[in-house]
Amino acid sequence: MRFIGIDSHKDTLAAASIDAQGRPLGSQTFANEAGGFVRLIDWARAVEPERIGIEGSGGLGRQAALALQAAAFAVVEVPPQLTAAARRNQRNHSKTDPIDALIIARIVLRDEDLPTVRPTGEIEDLRALVRYRRDLLAERTRLASQLHGNLEQLHPGYQRSIGRLTTLTELDKVKRLLATDASVGARLARQRLARLRQLCKEIVAATREVEAAVSGTAVQLQTIPGVAKLAAAEILAHVGDVRRFRTKAQFAMANGTAPLPASSGRTNRHRLNRGGNRQLNRVIHFAALTQVARYPEGRAYYLRKQAEGRSKKDALRCLKRRISDRIYHSLRLDAGTA
Repeated sequence: MRFIGIDSHKDTLAAASIDAQGRPLGSQTFANEAGGFVRLIDWARAVEPERIGIEGSGGLGRQAALALQAAAFAVVEVPPQLTAAARRNQRNHSKTDPIDALIIARIVLRDEDLPTVRPTGEIEDLRALVRYRRDLLAERTRLASQLHGNLEQLHPGYQRSIGRLTTLTELDKVKRLLATDASVGARLARQRLARLRQLCKEIVAATREVEAAVSGTAVQLQTIPGVAKLAAAEILAHVGDVRRFRTKAQFAMANGTAPLPASSGRTNRHRLNRGGNRQLNRVIHFAALTQVARYPEGRAYYLRKQAEGRSKKDALRCLKRRISDRIYHSLRLDAGTA
């Protein structure tokens, strides 16, 4: 058996092949464009790999991964956290693209439960909408912080009468506050204010578009307490086809809710898993907080775990894993595969 690892970059794709014992067989670098994909496929056919692992299959390596899938190769995702951890464990801490590709290939050999690359299709449109809305939110947060800094200099203590700078109502108050100020700082603040007002309107429109795109889909997913339309859209965008995760344990490891064993001697414990998809983990985290605050069943489970001797953080992690399992089951029901 042979395996291939691919380290994707903006301009290049570094590929390395290994045998079943992890010994290097060869490496090659290809252009990250259509012609390079053709040459990569030809090279891979000569290697005849059991699996191909690619880091960055959701970003810079997305098109290469899809091209390999279309050529009938088994292509799996390799999270960058796994590559970074494997690199730290090397005796030689050198880092080059071919070395990273070799590390990725050995991860593919070692881990048989890596998820397959997300297929293309309608979910790509939803993913683009979710990403666009997330970018708008990030830009609004950045501008609101800058405007806050301006206002602190121009009108110290303004926050006692004006709340968060992320709603049109509060921004109208800022506009009135700056109306008679002719200073340069006030002019710059008004420019940021105008952009913030526009962003708020764009976010509302993007939110409606995301909610419309997810309406009628993921019916079972939206029955989970704490998972409304926006959260469901985020989950669908990150997961894609749930069938690429063979078990709920594999899904939990991919989203970072599966705790990692950290036992020693007589101490039997688990520690926080900082790997997996952190954005998906964030959605599950907020769903858990919502259940603890607003839903009796979730809060009862959380309190029961504390009564068993777990800390508040550990109890919340248990609830997150429970929600992860429920999400996995709901996605399979929605996909008609449960």
